[in-house]
Amino acid sequence: MSGAIDYLGWAATVIFVTSYFSGRAHILRRLQMLGALVWMMYGVVLHAPPVVVANLLVFVAAAWTARRSDDRRLDHLDESGGRR
Repeated sequence: MSGAIDYLGWAATVIFVTSYFSGRAHILRRLQMLGALVWMMYGVVLHAPPVVVANLLVFVAAAWTARRSDDRRLDHLDESGGRR
């Protein structure tokens, strides 16, 4: 079982590190959200509340900034006569 747990941790690491190579901010945030979810699963399996809470905070911060960025992009489309 520990092999599968290790793979979960390594998968979270790969996802999170990959996010920093994204050329687009919205992709970076979504990869960070996905990585944080996988890290939370890893923390749950290991019964490690600090891992779960830290990554919950990362997830919320990434989701909040992604939402804020999406709202700004939609506002810009409205101002420029684009479709919403």
